[in-house]
Amino acid sequence: MRIVAIDQGTTSSRAFILNGTGRGEIVATRTHEQHYPHPGWVEHDPLELLRHVRECLSATGPVDAIGIGNQGESCLGWNRKTGEPISPVIVWQDTRSEAEIANLRQDGAEVLTKARAGLPLDSYFSASKLAWILRHIPEAKTLLARGDLCLGTTDAFFLQHLTGRAVTDITTASRTSLMNLETGQWDADLCRVFGVPIETLPEIMPTMGDFGAAEVDGRKIPVTASVVDQQAALFGHGCRDPGDAKITFGTGAFALALTGLALHHSPGHGLLPTVAWQQRNAAPSYALDGGVYCAASAINWGRSLGLFSDFTEIDRFEGPSAVSRDLTFVPALAGLGSPHWDRSAAGMWLGMSLDTTSRDLMQAMLEGIAFRTGEVMQAMAAEIDLGPTISIDGGLSANRYFCQFLADVLQKEIVPQTMTETTSLGVARMAAGLWEKPDPRQSHKKTYHPHREQTSGIRTFAKALGRSRGWLE
Repeated sequence: MRIVAIDQGTTSSRAFILNGTGRGEIVATRTHEQHYPHPGWVEHDPLELLRHVRECLSATGPVDAIGIGNQGESCLGWNRKTGEPISPVIVWQDTRSEAEIANLRQDGAEVLTKARAGLPLDSYFSASKLAWILRHIPEAKTLLARGDLCLGTTDAFFLQHLTGRAVTDITTASRTSLMNLETGQWDADLCRVFGVPIETLPEIMPTMGDFGAAEVDGRKIPVTASVVDQQAALFGHGCRDPGDAKITFGTGAFALALTGLALHHSPGHGLLPTVAWQQRNAAPSYALDGGVYCAASAINWGRSLGLFSDFTEIDRFEGPSAVSRDLTFVPALAGLGSPHWDRSAAGMWLGMSLDTTSRDLMQAMLEGIAFRTGEVMQAMAAEIDLGPTISIDGGLSANRYFCQFLADVLQKEIVPQTMTETTSLGVARMAAGLWEKPDPRQSHKKTYHPHREQTSGIRTFAKALGRSRGWLE
């Protein structure tokens, strides 16, 4: 069986073929434009994304099934009858709805969003973006009056154009703030709070099932899986049992840990209960989600400042850690995600002196990302029993200093994956129905074991983080 996974991500669309080896390869990539029309606004052109998805499908040759991975919280509005978009894709990074989020928080709406959707009030999630479209785009009101408005995430837009069905899967719906985690359906009270008419939303389906057939170069090919990117990566890492966890170090750091059939609400620990996946005719499997907004984006920012030019320069550091010399970096360049959920925090280096070098600053940055990741995993460990091994991927998983420091912070075995396309692999395995649990060590680069505890460093970082909070207020 030959399966294609389309990974439609924040910066590109990729086609991944799962072949007989069980591994696979990328066979097509298309990079799309990023649009920043105003401060805090991040947009994509929906027709450009759709064109790239089609081009990636055409580049694969004959296949037996298709799986689609999506950006998660990125969303748009379109004409349900014609499929024509009426808005840009408002990307998950976009913060244009912050004022509305603040008003909802002041009105006490967060009690409801946490209880029903499991999510705090944050512009990161789709609901406030969808409400913004309805308030600010006149055509949305016209289509709503005619019953032709569809508001949803990018997966539903792609599926309408590929298969004729405007549907979304339960994992993506769980990231909107509009789905009730208990029922797996849109929640009328949540929709009313955000101002999103429930009738405009696409139907929710299991992650693995019959999404219809896409016509590719004259052939009808079934779409058998659709899933949000981080849940796909969780599956691609081989996580199948409660306590299995993975961390993806991309633009941000995204950690997921499986809880199985148990749905954990954790308002005290700042984590997000979410749906990991759902097979057809089966109960959903749940997970805990925790995110750090800036990981690789912070490193790339440091590079743009001229603090280093080649990544090999920050792969190894001689001597003691930066934090042991009281030099600390708080990677709150876009605020703090889990477990703090604080957009008032600002990125900071603390402890600089006249002899601080650019290498010192980058060493502190790597450590700061590890410490922030440690906060997320500590919150997860307070909820569930995590396994002894954490599987990681993404650009930072290639940095030896970072991996060892992360092992010391977490006091866990860290297994970086050589397979860089874990999201695509997860989508393809879901589409193919491959449920066996692979050992993450089968495709690892090197296993990092804890060498020393970072108890003192964790305290120092916590003190620095406290200084960063409230800075932007």
